[in-house]
Amino acid sequence: MAKNNNEWTLKVMALLKSGNAQAAIGQIKVAPTVADLKRLQAALLASGAPRLPNVAEVLVEQIALQSAPRLHRAP
Repeated sequence: MAKNNNEWTLKVMALLKSGNAQAAIGQIKVAPTVADLKRLQAALLASGAPRLPNVAEVLVEQIALQSAPRLHRAP
């Protein structure tokens, strides 16, 4: 059974579109993989996406943190 790689990104985008930035930040901090974070970053750059500078900052920080081998979360 194939796993939908965009499922997490869609859920976080739904949180952001509903205005719940704090919940989205919480999800970003426990993201399963760096690839998921990068998909979310690409989705936030798309037109029509909410512009939330604090969320973008947390996203960039988490990509940097999870890219380090010692902090990478196992899928």
